[in-house]
Amino acid sequence: MSIKYSRLTILFVLTLLFLNDFVSAQCSMCRAVLESEQGLQTAKGINDGIVYLMVIPYILVALVSWRVYKIYKS
Repeated sequence: MSIKYSRLTILFVLTLLFLNDFVSAQCSMCRAVLESEQGLQTAKGINDGIVYLMVIPYILVALVSWRVYKIYKS
């Protein structure tokens, strides 16, 4: 792996980690119901849960792909 590729990968991962507060993953129905409530803490919890559930499959696919790559490389 080249130095340029490593730096780009690290920059991409750090960018994703620091920009997660700006992501709004709620569907329009969930947002309409949760914004009508007085406390926004419930809406924040629902949004965090949606993002968490969305990220897990991508991590699993990346790990499996990395493992297959390592197996084929050796």
